This record gives sequence, structure tokens and C-alpha cells, in this order.
Amino acid sequence: MAAKDAARARIDGHADDLIRLSERLHADPETAWEEHRAAAMVPDLLDRAGFDVTAGYLGLDTAFHARFGSGPTRIAVCAEYDALPGLGHACGHNLIAASSVGAALGLAAVADDAGITVEVYGTPAEEGGGGKIEMLDRGAFTGADLAMMVHPAPVDVAEARPFAVSHSKITYTGKSAHAAAYPEAGINAADAFTVAQVAIGLLRQQLPASARVHGVVTHAGDAPNAIPETATGRWYVRAETLAELAELEPRVMRAFEAGALATGCELSVEPESKPYAEFRADEMALAAYRANAEALGREFAPPGTAARMNRASTDMGNVSQVVPAIHPYIGIGSLPAVNHQREFAAFCVGGTAQRALLDGAIALAWTGIDRATTPTLT
Repeated sequence: MAAKDAARARIDGHADDLIRLSERLHADPETAWEEHRAAAMVPDLLDRAGFDVTAGYLGLDTAFHARFGSGPTRIAVCAEYDALPGLGHACGHNLIAASSVGAALGLAAVADDAGITVEVYGTPAEEGGGGKIEMLDRGAFTGADLAMMVHPAPVDVAEARPFAVSHSKITYTGKSAHAAAYPEAGINAADAFTVAQVAIGLLRQQLPASARVHGVVTHAGDAPNAIPETATGRWYVRAETLAELAELEPRVMRAFEAGALATGCELSVEPESKPYAEFRADEMALAAYRANAEALGREFAPPGTAARMNRASTDMGNVSQVVPAIHPYIGIGSLPAVNHQREFAAFCVGGTAQRALLDGAIALAWTGIDRATTPTLT
């Protein structure tokens, strides 16, 4: 198909630019809502290619929107570029951003002939901040015929099946006192977390097999001889669906309330974002992506340990509830290293990552062309 050949040629022609973008992002990680350099860097190539770029999109400092063409089929490509605290690009968002830019460039090459409007959404704060949810609430993605992105993983998996998830900041407030001289005058906020975590551990016996409850204590005192006055942590609760999450989360919150009751602390629970939804894949677009990836020589892994990254939560799930969407995973040959490990971050640059970047861009572009030109897919 001539359109697919033209799209691939455009992407291949920008291969060095896309690899350079990925490597620059990898070397300069920025965490959720702090991606100021990335938000300027990622759309630069699109701007130079004639896209209409809007920085600070919808009032979000580290979001952007880029648009090319005026065809009736609107294809939205999502670019993530936030990194993990302390781990850098251990989830490969540098590759996501570069693949999405590449896909958009490929689609722009055929936009007029294929009847496509290409839109790139620079979406900050996927790692717990719910950037896409904020953008949805402000009107992003309205009217898109297909939203898509490709995510690095140890192996290729076509279908995303992420958990719904809530993100909460937990704070206990007690009272400080000298731990040796006046222990009875203190109210220990660190102990409240201990009680809560024990309660959560016992609760797991009665949770559905698919549920996940996990978190970290980020601060729990400053000196051994001072009873901790405050303690804070970040906790995630995951379930198969938003409906199941709504039933499960109050049970987990009661464990945190138990910590407050047992110690006499005050408890504060602050959502870090709106809950992430489960993913609703567009089956026809997913089948097209699979065929396109296989045409490039990609091989999809069978279910199993190596293929479990498709269960990770994403705010792309919320997008999929509003417009048709796909979120396939593309392998970078990292095993035994898996996402959110330093070893995985090391695999997100180099030869295998570069091949995945370009294959992902081409497969996405071809899938967008299929959506625009195949009557059964529209």
C-alpha cells in the first residue's frame, strides 16, 4: 500500500532525530508535572515538520498539543515523557514519546491523501499524577476516531489489560516528645503506619486474587530520640474495574483508620489524582496493529510472566472509556530485567530499544492509516 510505504519512508528518514530525542529524554529524566524540558523538547521536531503546536495546552504547563492536516478521520497519538522518582526512565517513557512523534510524522506524510487529521497529545504525569485525566476533564480527545500509543515492555504484547487504580497520599499527625525522658507525652505517627500495614497484610487474605494494595512510607520521623510527630506515605489500590475499586478502597481505608485509632493520631487521606480506569481496547484497531507489527517482524509473547506488563495501570484507560483506543506493548529484549527496575532503564537506549522505537512508530502509523482508509475499521 503506497500510503504505508510513504509513512514508513518518512519515519525512517527521521530515524536519527527520533533516536536522538529518545536518548536526550533518557539522559534528563523529569518526574510527574515537572517535565518542563521534555515538554519543550518533544514537540520541537513536530514544529519543524509543520505541525501547529500549542504549548501549555489546556492550562497545563507541561502538556502540549500538535496538529497536522484537516482530514475527516482524527487520529490522536499520545506522548508520555515523565520519569519515575529515583529510577529515571525505568518504564521507557522516553521511547513512548519518540515513537509517538515518529508515528505522527509518518501519518503527516499521507494526511492529505488518506483523509487524516493527526493530533499529538503531550501527556504529563502518567506515573501517578493522572495527566490524561486532567486533560480529558478540560476537553482533550473530544471527537478523536482513534487514540493510541505504544509502551515498552520486556516482550511484545498487543492487548492492554490494566488494573483500575487509586493513588493516595496518607498522612498521620501525632505529637513529638523526647523518646527516653517523656515518652508518655508523645503520639507516635510512625506507629500508626505500622498498625495500618499489619491490617492491610491481614486484609489481603480476603481480597480478590486480582486486587493489589501497595505503598511506601516516605517520611516517618527525623531523629531516633524524638517520637515522630508526622508520618507520610503514598499508597495504591488496584482492582479489575473502577466498580470493583469503589468496593475495595473503603476496606483499605479502614486499615489506615485503624492506625489512627490505635495510636491517637489524626489521619489525612489526599487523592493524588482521580482513579485510573480499566482499559477498553478497540478490537478492530488492535487487530490492525497486531497485523502491522507482525508485518514488521515483531513476535507477540504468549501469556505468562514475561507478558504481565499489560496488567500495569495507566491513565490511558480513562481515555479508552471516552474514545476508541489501543495501548500495545513493544518488547525491548530486556529479560530478566522488567519495568520499574534500573536494569530495564538501561535497556531503554541502545540497539534493541532503537529498533522497538522505530517499529512502534511505523506500526502505529500504519494502524492510523488502516483506520482512515479501511471502511470496516471506521
